[in-house]
Amino acid sequence: MQSQSIAGKQTLSVLVISVMLAACSPSSETTKDISLQTIAPDSLKLYVFNCGDFQFPSVRAFGIDDEETPVRTLVVPCYVIDHPDGTLLWDGGLPSAVADQAGWQTDQQSGVKTRLQKTLQEQLDSLDLGFDLASIDYAAFSHIHYDHVGVANELSGATWLVQQGDYDVVMAENSTVPAFDPALVSALKERPTKVINGDYDVFGDKSVRLISAPGHTPGHQVLYVELAEKGPLVLSGDLYHFRISRDQRRVPQFNVNRERSLAAMAKVEALVESSGADFWIQHDAALFETLTLAPGFYQ
Repeated sequence: MQSQSIAGKQTLSVLVISVMLAACSPSSETTKDISLQTIAPDSLKLYVFNCGDFQFPSVRAFGIDDEETPVRTLVVPCYVIDHPDGTLLWDGGLPSAVADQAGWQTDQQSGVKTRLQKTLQEQLDSLDLGFDLASIDYAAFSHIHYDHVGVANELSGATWLVQQGDYDVVMAENSTVPAFDPALVSALKERPTKVINGDYDVFGDKSVRLISAPGHTPGHQVLYVELAEKGPLVLSGDLYHFRISRDQRRVPQFNVNRERSLAAMAKVEALVESSGADFWIQHDAALFETLTLAPGFYQ
């Protein structure tokens, strides 16, 4: 790794102090867009896990006519970034309780089917990767929908990194955000929290960055990861659900703000273009089948 300048060391020192202070109580921070100059640690690893599956009888709620795509099955992934300065869980999958019943479970009102074959904690226990949910240092969810925060209450030692918009929803007594279950994130209110406004450099070396992309929820974000061998990668959150969503900028009916969703798409696509990053639509089951799952990893 290249040596840092005195100014660079001072900047890093300020970041370390701010993170230590944030561990004591929730804080709010306004951030600017982060430059693309990155030094990716050789030891940084990205682990991928299956944290559930969906089957939809119709995709119209996603802003797509049923005749436009044959895809009805979506995957629900979780990711762990293992950085020299800590571990970050990105997205927490379906609630662990879904695994209590074998096979597909059908919602009688919507007809949507869900399945969780093995909880994330069970996967971590069996793989012995050197960390588990209790030892994860940071948790960042792309947003607060129930299929992305399923293990939130199990992260007893993690600092929650959250955009102001989603933080406000969690802390409010009443919420109109679709697919949000307050019970799934109730423990986060008592955990160390860093509330941010905008893009955020998690470890201070620009290798792992939260990119603000609101619209799907008030505080939706995507994750930029710089890997030493694979190169830059963007994990989509729910910026898109289907490939046609990305190709034609389709906005789901249940997004909280259409205009902000489209602006977020434009922002992230500009980042992908300027950085040359690979882009993973997280819910894309066909893409997921091609990925290396834990205990394998990307670096």
